[in-house]
Amino acid sequence: MDEYDVLVRGSGIVGKSLALSLARQGLRVALLVDAAENLGPDLRAFAMNAASVAWLRGLKVWDQLPPSATTAVHDMHIKGDEAASSGIGSGSHSGSLDFSAWSHRVPELAWIVDAAVLERELANAVKFAPHITQVKTEVTATLTALCEGRASASRDALGVTFQKNDYGHRAIAARLKCSWGHRHVARQWFRSPDVLALLPFGGSQAAHSNEASYGCVWSMPESNAQEFLAMNDSAFNQALMRATQGEAGELSLVSERASWPLMRAQASAWCGPGWVLLGDAAPVIHPLAGQGLNLGLADVATLTQTLLEREPWRA
Repeated sequence: MDEYDVLVRGSGIVGKSLALSLARQGLRVALLVDAAENLGPDLRAFAMNAASVAWLRGLKVWDQLPPSATTAVHDMHIKGDEAASSGIGSGSHSGSLDFSAWSHRVPELAWIVDAAVLERELANAVKFAPHITQVKTEVTATLTALCEGRASASRDALGVTFQKNDYGHRAIAARLKCSWGHRHVARQWFRSPDVLALLPFGGSQAAHSNEASYGCVWSMPESNAQEFLAMNDSAFNQALMRATQGEAGELSLVSERASWPLMRAQASAWCGPGWVLLGDAAPVIHPLAGQGLNLGLADVATLTQTLLEREPWRA
């Protein structure tokens, strides 16, 4: 008899959420804890849809997040241009789209969540959850769930091919201070060849504050990204102001800049006898639409339902 029903490899947001979800069904879950890495501040910001929020609320995690860690998006302003020759940060726009929660008759379009705080609250929930054992070495289990992200070594060890298509672009992430409130508005600028997104941060109390903040994700060709990463803070702030034309107020860096290459990738198989891939270990998509974590949590919900409906007497 296997020691556990499910071994979850990968203790990020998807892995911890899966462990909590399966434990609530009474399954014996082992969570293989990742080795601690000093990767610096976590600047990730996730746009979460209603289904993901409802799932985390069902796990008793969402309502434990402090108000400053979740920000409702009531409106989205999107601008683009056709001025490919103007260069990055030109700010030349033609064409715009506006979406509002009011016009769609929903409370909010999405929620922006501080990834570091969500990770912490999930870790607290796992610590006190029955049926979950955190382990540091391999254990036997009927099913192994691989939630190790795009660089999953366990997936590779299974011989699963991970086909990657490099976009030739890099995302730059940072936290920004703004001279006026974010007003629950998410903003995007589409230009050739870059895309700039500003995600409102700080919760409702920052909506009309003079010290509001944004999560910035700026994707651009690799060669341009290296130039922007090499800029001092003042030059980067000036580039932001040119790109946004001041439409989000005066913006300035309050964090270091992080970056990562953008790619599309997909595993050749997502499940097999005794194993299953979830989250970025299966597909990787462009962060533009902010659906990466939503898809990962949808994987968690689907696997949970599948195991709940299983017939235990079948092999």
